[in-house]
Amino acid sequence: MNGVAKALATALGAGYSPVAPGTCGTFVAVPLAWALASLPLWLFLTVTSAITLIAIWAAARADLAWGTHDSGRIVIDEVAGYLVTMALVPRDSGTALAIGFVVFRFFDIVKPPPVRWLDENLPGGWGVVLDDVAAGVMGAAVMFALLHFGAIAWVARTIVP
Repeated sequence: MNGVAKALATALGAGYSPVAPGTCGTFVAVPLAWALASLPLWLFLTVTSAITLIAIWAAARADLAWGTHDSGRIVIDEVAGYLVTMALVPRDSGTALAIGFVVFRFFDIVKPPPVRWLDENLPGGWGVVLDDVAAGVMGAAVMFALLHFGAIAWVARTIVP
């Protein structure tokens, strides 16, 4: 089971990247969000919740196997967090997917309250994953606002050919 946990925790190997593994893990989530674009919101959230629960298990198990806490190789938390970021916007838009990538990475790296608190205070896989989910909730709020105020459409018209 440790091999399965490590494979899942590293998002099928993306976490082994020697440079910016968290960013690589988020890249894995982009085509996944696009592939799930046609799902109704309730089903997208169900899939995202299932991935989050699997991520908590895999992160805890992989950390135990490696003898670490929140190893940089664990990037399934970025997958879960990015999916949360993309929940309230069209996931079939390359522009929205790209903006969501930047927005999520910002919150994941900066870790504004309560994100950092979750990371530092929740045990095992819970802390590893739920800080990224919280960053994803913040990202979802920003993405919803950008969509509501037309910023995503503006970027699509103005910047993207």
